[in-house]
Amino acid sequence: MLLPDDFKASSKIKVNNHLFNRENLPSHFKFKEYCPQVFRNLRERFGVDDQDYQVSLTRSPPRWAGSGRRLLLSADRTLVLKELSSEDVADVHGLLSHYHQYVVQCHGQTLLPRFLGMYRVSVDSEDTYLLVMRNLFSHRLPVHRKYDLKGSLVDREASDKEKGKELPTLKDVDFLNKNEKVFVEEEQQREFMDKLKRDVEFLVQQKLMDYSLLVGIHEVERGEQEEEEELEEEEPGGGDEGGLGGPYGTSPEGLGGLLNSYRPLGPGEFDPCVDVYALRGAEGELGGNLG
Repeated sequence: MLLPDDFKASSKIKVNNHLFNRENLPSHFKFKEYCPQVFRNLRERFGVDDQDYQVSLTRSPPRWAGSGRRLLLSADRTLVLKELSSEDVADVHGLLSHYHQYVVQCHGQTLLPRFLGMYRVSVDSEDTYLLVMRNLFSHRLPVHRKYDLKGSLVDREASDKEKGKELPTLKDVDFLNKNEKVFVEEEQQREFMDKLKRDVEFLVQQKLMDYSLLVGIHEVERGEQEEEEELEEEEPGGGDEGGLGGPYGTSPEGLGGLLNSYRPLGPGEFDPCVDVYALRGAEGELGGNLG
């Protein structure tokens, strides 16, 4: 049972790294974990094992996701680390008790971002704040089209600069102009809409306005063709890269290694315990997340 003080608590460690691994770590740094009991409880309610979480987060260095250098992706692609400002940390603190209560009420069944931990890393008097969340998209199936949808057409078309990117984030007007449609089975549609309406009601109650539906689409046939091309390009005996399997770095442990799903799963298939936001499209497409 959580107490009010748990939402204000934190734990800190200070590391003096004089003799070990100085090539990869600074000689002195400090690490702060915010509300450790609260986030541990959230991880439990989201079905995230603490050991798997730690392995996914720390076993291999994360990589920058996109060009903004505000997002990091864990090596197994199951976690996203978002860099925050100190003001953002205060905002998360202000929302956390309401967010936790909502997650309890909906039994973890939400399209909202799944907050798993919040930290501060201090190196040479410079602070970096990080919020850890589940990846909105699949850890193994690449996204071929991406949309940020608000349900409005006012100023909701991607810029020419954005459209020129390899994987642009398109918007509502682009969705209509491309005559885009995503088909899912009737039961999945009902469950999705129930979650969506419930999540929106929560956001309205919290007087939060700047939210949208982030949709990523995986084309099964295109993905299968790309996978075949990658396999053809692999050199015989090219083998293991640092103990990580598959082109997306899925480790045999951690959240992405629950089924070590890169090889066993067929084209367009996914493990809903790992790709928690995924929907199987009625015509072989994979849908996205509210965030």
